[in-house]
Amino acid sequence: MVAIGEYVQVQPAEILVVEDNPGDVRLMREALRESKIINQLRAVSDGQEALAFLRKQGRYAHVTRPDLILLDLNLPGKDGREVLSEIKADPDLRRIPVVIVTSSKAEEDILRSYDHHANCYITKPLDLEKFVEVVQAIQDFWISIVKLPPK
Repeated sequence: MVAIGEYVQVQPAEILVVEDNPGDVRLMREALRESKIINQLRAVSDGQEALAFLRKQGRYAHVTRPDLILLDLNLPGKDGREVLSEIKADPDLRRIPVVIVTSSKAEEDILRSYDHHANCYITKPLDLEKFVEVVQAIQDFWISIVKLPPK
């Protein structure tokens, strides 16, 4: 970050969204686009694809490693719980903050996510305006305030 007068200029961040609902991905893009911070948002729709992206395998060989992962738990195939566990078990990936953004309010999912070292657990609001507010708050906190580990 570079301070300019009263304003803070934040370097663009790479954000990976792992979400199988195209509507939620679209809302996240729009919410982040409305922000004053320029970010690169990439989206994948299942757990296998997320891990291929993070490990730079196949068509993802040349992608930039994300600074932040927004992970849904309820994914087809390899679900978000398994993805989180694999990310946090991998020495090359475990420092990337993972924010769980899911519809699940189940106490078991919350406990298991934190047991597997999720950095944050957020239940998706059903209200459209609240959803946008939550996505912008995630960005404000994780990109503007938090000091992220170097890539």
